[in-house]
Amino acid sequence: MLKAENSVTIRQYWVAIGITFSLIAILLGRYFFLQIVNNHKYKTKADNNRIRTVIIPAPRGLILDRNGQIIVDNYPTYVLTAVPGEMKDRPKQIGLLSTLVNIDSSLLTNNYKKYRRGQFVPARLAKDLSFDQISKLEENKRILPGISYSQFPERFYPSQSKISHILGYVKVVDQTIRSKLENSNDYKLGDLLGWSGIEKQYELDLKGKSGVNYLEVDAHGREVGHVLNLKKINPEPGQNIITSFDIGLQSRIEELLLGHKGAVIVSNSNTGEIISAISAPAYEPGLFSGVISPKDWNKVINDSNNPLLNRMVQGLYQPGSIIKMVSAFALMDNPGFDPDAQLNCSGFYQFGDRLFGCWLETGHGDMDLKDAITQSCDVYFYKTVQHLEVDHLAKWFSDFGFGIKTNLDLPVELTGVVPTKSYFNKRYGKYGWSKGALLNLGIGQGELLVTPIQVAKYINLLATNGKTPFLHFNITSEKHLDNYIINIDPELWDYISSSMYNVINAEEGTGRKARINNEDVHIYGKTGSAENPHGKTHAWFVGYAKRYNEIFSVTILLENSGSGGAIAAPIAHHIFNYIFNEPNHALIGYAN
Repeated sequence: MLKAENSVTIRQYWVAIGITFSLIAILLGRYFFLQIVNNHKYKTKADNNRIRTVIIPAPRGLILDRNGQIIVDNYPTYVLTAVPGEMKDRPKQIGLLSTLVNIDSSLLTNNYKKYRRGQFVPARLAKDLSFDQISKLEENKRILPGISYSQFPERFYPSQSKISHILGYVKVVDQTIRSKLENSNDYKLGDLLGWSGIEKQYELDLKGKSGVNYLEVDAHGREVGHVLNLKKINPEPGQNIITSFDIGLQSRIEELLLGHKGAVIVSNSNTGEIISAISAPAYEPGLFSGVISPKDWNKVINDSNNPLLNRMVQGLYQPGSIIKMVSAFALMDNPGFDPDAQLNCSGFYQFGDRLFGCWLETGHGDMDLKDAITQSCDVYFYKTVQHLEVDHLAKWFSDFGFGIKTNLDLPVELTGVVPTKSYFNKRYGKYGWSKGALLNLGIGQGELLVTPIQVAKYINLLATNGKTPFLHFNITSEKHLDNYIINIDPELWDYISSSMYNVINAEEGTGRKARINNEDVHIYGKTGSAENPHGKTHAWFVGYAKRYNEIFSVTILLENSGSGGAIAAPIAHHIFNYIFNEPNHALIGYAN
């Protein structure tokens, strides 16, 4: 048998063997690199295809009134989501989805872009799905890979009271909001974030901690069960906030303010707790429970009554005659002043070439300082404050808390304006103003601007002879133990309080309509009517009521309403009557 000659040399043989073993080594090395060195990386990628991580939102803490009644709760709603990496043809799927659930495709697309944060992380498309919409999704699961829905705890307001300005509202965290957060890692797209009011002030307490569930999905993105080796992490609900509100009183005052614009604050002067706080008109608290439609947003911002303005802390007003007690302290601080001296009010006072009128055009006749406070005589203060310096009066305004924040536990508060000599020089020039400006300041007019919450602090200082705790809403916190303090001679406190008592109880007092029928309750107050260049005067009433060791203060501002004594004082009557005379209510939960 013939044999072919072997033409392969021994060298070529070993080269072939070397190449073969080198290739095998390369394959083994690559296999080792993939399976051992980069095991975690590729296992994670595989798991991402197999496992769907579902964030379980943590319910926000509840907000309750002082008696445990729920003001803000959580309500489960259904949220439509999409996992980008599991969608086969996004434009086509969103078009089909829009038809099935009857939601505009442009809204779904925009939300997809806003909340998309990864290939395998669900992006929010819509919320508040109905039973019919969920049914359509279940029926069409096979043709909607990557589309799903889940429960989400939305804010719910079971109380009839509209404490919207104080409670605030939440927003859904999107990419724009998240990029601006200092602690952005603590929030995921789609989370709720306190955006104003108590919701924002106590966000870290209310937010809670989200949980995680791990679901196994097939190649079409359909859920087939739970992942056995990954344990579900349950969410931790946020902490509850107990507020100082009395919902019964809050609802009553809201009824009294129907048709009015303004603010009302009722507080316990001994504790600083705000029992009721109203800015009217208010907006529906559920309007901003997560996502607001452009239609609803435009309706609110275009409302001429400006319901979004929190008049309690953001409204700036001339205080009018309610500030005359500060002017009285400033006068009595002047050694040459005699509070018992009789000065005549003829209805007007001429200063230079200007006439300054009194609210009572026929004049009050002769009166001393106590009479001037009781009957709110403007001319008396015109004649007396002109002997003060602007900075001296400004100092007293500042001592009572005007021109500075009150440290209220809300995220936004304006400071107002307390004009000084430098203020006038800067605004009008050194020779552009005269002491006539001082006459206006003495009766709470002119450039002096205050917020109602500053006035509430001022009244609490008057009610407690200069030492009252910080005003606050959260009674579960210990951050409000500090006091506002102003040191004044006890005899001067007695003089002012007796003058305020006469405002309510003397026959010529301007606050008579605030009286109630209860011999154990002593009411002190002051009315005011502040000029307004845009219409009728703003009506003010401020005061406090004492029963034994209990003290409750009331601050009332009604925009464009006329006389404080005629319009605001009757509302104070209803408030004091509720606190002290209502059956089955009288100060329940108000123990000092």
